[in-house]
Formats: sequence, C-alpha cells, structure tokens
Amino acid sequence: MHRVCAHRDITDQREKIIPLARGKVLEIGIGSGLNLPFYNPKSVTGLWGIDPSRMLMDMIPGSPVRMPFPVHLMAGSGEQIPLDPHTADTVVVTYTLCSIPDIQQALAEMRRVLKPSGRLIFCEHGRAPDRGISRWQDRLTPLWKPISGGCHLNRPIPDLIRENGFAIQKMDAGYVSPIRISGFHYRGFAVTR
Repeated sequence: MHRVCAHRDITDQREKIIPLARGKVLEIGIGSGLNLPFYNPKSVTGLWGIDPSRMLMDMIPGSPVRMPFPVHLMAGSGEQIPLDPHTADTVVVTYTLCSIPDIQQALAEMRRVLKPSGRLIFCEHGRAPDRGISRWQDRLTPLWKPISGGCHLNRPIPDLIRENGFAIQKMDAGYVSPIRISGFHYRGFAVTR
C-alpha cells in the first residue's frame, strides 16, 4: 500500500491539496506519513494522525515524528475518533475513504470533531463518470478489496461526502493516471452543513 500510495501521480495530488490545511489538523488514515512533507508549518499548529495499521505508522520517517508542530499518532479507525467534538480546524482524508468499512459512520465522526468554522480536505480516487469504466469498477471491486486493504474502486466520493452532512465548496475531478480503473480522482474541500 505504501508503494502504491507513494506513486508520483498520487504524490502530485497530495502536493496540491495538503498545504490548504490550517490550525489543528486531524488526518484520517495517516498511514506511513506520505502527507507530512506537504503540510505548511506556518499554517498548521498541531496534527493528530489516526490509522488502523500500526505497521504503516511505524514506517513514518523520524518516528516519533519530528515536525515543526506537535504530532500525535493514534492507532484506531475513522469510525471511532478519540477526540472531543469541535476539536479540529481541518480534517484531512487522502486515499482513505475507499477502504473505510463504515464510511457513513466515519464521515459522521469527521463532522463531529470538526469545528463549525472548519473544513474537510479530501483527495480520493473513486467512481469514474464513464459508464464503461464504472461497470468495470463494479465488477472488479469484489476481487480487488481482499488484496488491497478493503479498497473499493467504485465509491461515489462526492455523493458520500454530500449525503453525510457536508457541502463541497470546491472540487476538481479527473483522470490522473493512465490506469483508468483506479485513476479517476476527486480533490477539494467541504464544510459542515
């Protein structure tokens, strides 16, 4: 998973979106820390990172993490975030919504911990708008999930965000990889409704 998520096409997307994070940040699915180099230390005052894989978090360079702001790593899932309500200024989720088992519960938790003035920053792959590609995504997802950490190729990311209490304020979408089955990406930010 680390190698796939460190691919240049995906890294380019991270570079475009992560610098938008501000204040106290909660990163859902911090994994091996691939977003860490792109946080703006002038804008971020602290970061909580949560991930169900202790093995991935142990891969974070310089762990315990050495950043110009405090970083606290937590083993756990997005469905049960161990933070008080309205704690985070920014919630960041990149290439994670595809694999969270109960995505509705996770988005409800993100909404719960986000301050009313905060925003959700997302960068995800998901359901392609092309009918032929999306049909293949539907066919391949049951085979793909067991070998890819539960990844769904066909999740309709913007719909899921909107249906779970968020209003998308800005979003870019398109193919970022020649591998079209997993290459349609959504990048943007949303606020709570």
